[in-house]
Amino acid sequence: MPEWNNDTELFALMRRQLFTAVVGDVMDKMGRTHQILPPHLRPLRDDMVVVGRAMPVLEADVFSESESGMGPLSEKPFGLMFRALDDLKPGEVYVAAGASHRYALWGELMSTRAIKLGANGAVVDGYSRDTHGVLKLGFPTFSIGSYCQDQGARGKVIDWRVSIEIGGIRIVPGMLVFGDVDGVLVIPREIEEDVIVAALEKARGENLVAKAIREGMSAVEAYDRFGIM
Repeated sequence: MPEWNNDTELFALMRRQLFTAVVGDVMDKMGRTHQILPPHLRPLRDDMVVVGRAMPVLEADVFSESESGMGPLSEKPFGLMFRALDDLKPGEVYVAAGASHRYALWGELMSTRAIKLGANGAVVDGYSRDTHGVLKLGFPTFSIGSYCQDQGARGKVIDWRVSIEIGGIRIVPGMLVFGDVDGVLVIPREIEEDVIVAALEKARGENLVAKAIREGMSAVEAYDRFGIM
C-alpha cells in the first residue's frame, strides 16, 4: 500500500522527501528515459518546488495586434487565456507551450488568480515577467527566464486541457508534474505509484549512503554495499 491516500498527501510527501534527480533516476531504470523537460526551464527562485497535476495550455503566435482574420479567436485579446486561467483547479499546475520564445506567458496577476483558485504552480515554455511581484507572492513559477515583453500583441491561448509537448515530451491533462532547482519532470499516470514508491526507497537509501561516506566508507565500498550512488 502507498504511503498516501490522496493527492494532497502525495504532494506533501514529495515536497518533504523527494527531489527531481532521484525521481528521474527511478524512471530511467524503468525504461522511461524521456520524462525530464529541457534544462532551460528554471525556477524563479532556487528554493521553489512545484508538484501537482498538469493543466496543459496550448499557445500560438500572432503577428499583428490589429489584424482581423476569420477564426473565432481573431478578435479576442490573449485568445482563451483568461478562460484557461479561470479553469485551474486546486492542486493543478498551469503548463503552457506552443509559442515562440519572444514574450512572457506568465506574470503577477496570473499568479494572484492561480493562488486564489488553489493552483500549485506554473511551468511555461517561454518567459515570465513581473518577477518581483511573483517572488513576493511566492508562487512556484518555472520558465525560461524573465522578460518584460507581453504576449498580448504577440500570442494567444488557443486551447487548454489538451495534450502538449515541451522538448518532444508529451504532457497530458492530469499528469504528475514535479520540479525543483535541478529541473522539471513529468510522470505518466500508469507508472505514477510505482515511481513514487521506488523514489522514496532510493532517497532513503541515499541517506544511508551519505551517512556511511561521512563516517569514512569509500565510494566503491558504499556502492558495493548499497547499490546506490
